[in-house]
Amino acid sequence: MLKQRIITALVLLALLLPALFAVNPWPFMALTAVMMATGAWEWGRLNAMGPWWSWVGALWTLAMCGLTWRMGWVHSTPPLLWLVAGAGWVLLGAWMIQRGVSGWAVWSKMLRWSVGLFLLALAWLALAKAHLRGVNFLLSVLVLVWVADVFAYFFGRAFGGRWVDVKLAPSISPGKSWEGVFGGMLGVFVLALIWVEVDRHWDLADMSFFSLLFAKGAWLAWPALLFMSAMSVVGDLVESLVKRSAGMKDSSALLPGHGGVLDRVDALLPTLPLAMMLVSWI
Repeated sequence: MLKQRIITALVLLALLLPALFAVNPWPFMALTAVMMATGAWEWGRLNAMGPWWSWVGALWTLAMCGLTWRMGWVHSTPPLLWLVAGAGWVLLGAWMIQRGVSGWAVWSKMLRWSVGLFLLALAWLALAKAHLRGVNFLLSVLVLVWVADVFAYFFGRAFGGRWVDVKLAPSISPGKSWEGVFGGMLGVFVLALIWVEVDRHWDLADMSFFSLLFAKGAWLAWPALLFMSAMSVVGDLVESLVKRSAGMKDSSALLPGHGGVLDRVDALLPTLPLAMMLVSWI
C-alpha cells in the first residue's frame, strides 16, 4: 500500500508541477478542470446516479469550468459569488454535520447531485483564480489545508480522547477527535508565521494568503486562519458523510493507494472559495 501511495504521488507531482509553474496558465487550468470533472464522475457514483448520469455530471462540470473561463470570471469574479459560496459552505456544512447520514438521505438524489456539481465547479474557479494571483498565493492556500490535515492526523493519533471525552463526529467519522482539530489549527498557525517571514526575506513577486491576512493586522489574520482550519475539517467530514451514506470506503479507486479524486480534494472544496472570499474583502 505504501509503495502504491508513493508511486501515485510521484506521478501526480510529475503532472501538476510543470503545469503549476508554466508561463501559460492553460496547462494548469486544463489539468485541474479534468481533475474536478473526475471528481464529478465520482460524485455521481456516490449518489447512485448510475453510469450515464455520472458521465453527464463530469461533462457538465468540465463545461462549466470552460464557461467561467470564457466569461472572464477567472480574471474578474463577481464578489457576490464568493460571498454566496462562503455562506453556503458554512450553512451546508453545519447542517450536514448536525443532521448526520440520515439527514443527507432526506434530500432528493437529483438535488444532492446538482449541489455537488455546483460546488466542484466553484472550487475549480477558486483554484484558477488563486493560480492567477500567483504560485506563492496558491501554494500557501494548498499547504494550509495539507498541514492542517497532517497535524490533525498526528495529534489525533497521539492525544485523541485525552483532553476531550466527546468525539468530534462519531456517526460520520469515528476516528476523528477534537485533539486532532486543535493540532491542525496549531500547525496552521506555525505555518503562517514561517511563511510570512519567508515572504518578508525573499521579496517574492506575489503575496501569500498569510501575508495578505497579516498585512491587515493580527486581529484579522488569527480568526481567519482559525476559520480556514475549521472549514478544512468540515470539507473532510462532509465527504466522509456522503461516502458513509453510499456505503463506500473511498470515492473511487482511480488513485491507487489514495482512493479517489474527492478523497484528495475534499478539504479543498470549501477552503479554496473561502480563501477567495476573504481576499476579496481584504
